[in-house]
Amino acid sequence: MRASATHNMGFVVLISGVATIGGFLFGFDSGVINGTVEGLKQAFHASSVGTGFNVASVLLGCAAGAFAAGRLADVYGRRTILIISSLLFIASALGAGASTGSAMFVVARIVGGFAVGAASVLSPAYISEVTPAAIRGRLSSLQQIMIIIGLTGAFVSNYLVAAAAGASTSPFWLGYDAWRWMFWMQTIPSAIFFLSLLTIPESPRFLVSKGRGEKAEAVLARLLGPEAARAKIAEIDSSLSHDHRPRFSDLIDKGTGRVRRIVWVGIGLAVLQQLVGINVVFYYGAVLWQAVGFTEADSLKINILTGAVSIVSCLIAIGLIDRIGRKPLLLIGSVGMTITLTIVAAAFSTGHIAADGNLALSHGMGLTALISAILYSALFNFSWGPVMWVMLGEMFPNQIRGSGLAVSGLFQWIANFAITMTFPILLKNVGLTGAYGLYAFFAAVSILFVIRMVRETRGLELEAMQG
Repeated sequence: MRASATHNMGFVVLISGVATIGGFLFGFDSGVINGTVEGLKQAFHASSVGTGFNVASVLLGCAAGAFAAGRLADVYGRRTILIISSLLFIASALGAGASTGSAMFVVARIVGGFAVGAASVLSPAYISEVTPAAIRGRLSSLQQIMIIIGLTGAFVSNYLVAAAAGASTSPFWLGYDAWRWMFWMQTIPSAIFFLSLLTIPESPRFLVSKGRGEKAEAVLARLLGPEAARAKIAEIDSSLSHDHRPRFSDLIDKGTGRVRRIVWVGIGLAVLQQLVGINVVFYYGAVLWQAVGFTEADSLKINILTGAVSIVSCLIAIGLIDRIGRKPLLLIGSVGMTITLTIVAAAFSTGHIAADGNLALSHGMGLTALISAILYSALFNFSWGPVMWVMLGEMFPNQIRGSGLAVSGLFQWIANFAITMTFPILLKNVGLTGAYGLYAFFAAVSILFVIRMVRETRGLELEAMQG
């Protein structure tokens, strides 16, 4: 799908924009928990481990959703599964806010997690499948910007609701606690996502794989023009196996009998993106900054600032990803995150436990930790944040894209769950210094992984991807 052949770039951007609303909801659903932790503790009388599970439970659904969505999308279509996901987002938001106990809350969050997991793998895949190679990186990177905008939107929403109520645990509209309304706010963008999805076409590559060539050609004609559409149909068709539909067994190399190298690369990218600890900032930001002396209101403001810096970082990445490539951005991010995480850990190591049981830092060390953490978040969103999703959406050959996404997405969310679930335990047993030291170690490992395993995909057509 060459940029020079594109006749309707406005349509390409429009339908890609609709798909990225899934990224917004991914971010909003991930970030909304940030301001509700104290409310969950009080409402459900949860221990630190119980609170960790309440926060991390969504990730179980994410793992299941990512794994199932990749395969379901090969059977029913990318658009169809995204529509189902939008409805699950609505159901989860309503259920989480109305929960009367941990069990109901966990079920609601797992339902939402299924939607997040599906959107996380299918939104970038859909964008990759309707976008010209020359600008695929830029449009696919919009997914990460929308994730950050969603996170920031959740932080802003949480802050405004808490400020209006007086605190996240105070009564708000209709007598319900503010933290419940934080969840219910998500129904608005979820409904917009559902309605918008009804206006976009199915992925032409999925349509070809299902033998619906005429409909695929009609979609491609709107994207590229009639002549280019016919040529592209032939390219897509030649990239697929004609003796069977896409299936999990395609992930095994027929020549060696082993899992294809590209699958291990996808798993490595997905897992390392989480092991650097970014979601500790996303999910526990308010708790983290209160632990080093900031008030709840200050912590929520810091979250908003971090989100704004992250959006700017993503915009810079969008400007560079199709110029310098995916691999250089990953390397820059890995090196930068290793340095900033090490500085954060070192700053925390200078603190002492105050009378209230929280870590106390000097003004200088507290400021150093804060600035380094914001820079770390910026570096992540300049590199591994957008690039991992771009590469997962484009790096797999057409025949194994759904299955490759399913497996990579499953491992990504399992790693996410592990990091999120273990942070309260690490905080209690080895402190912030040990936790951030561990994340710095994995950032260093990611440097070696990128150098040895990652191949550049800039400018390659999806039909040219090798597995």
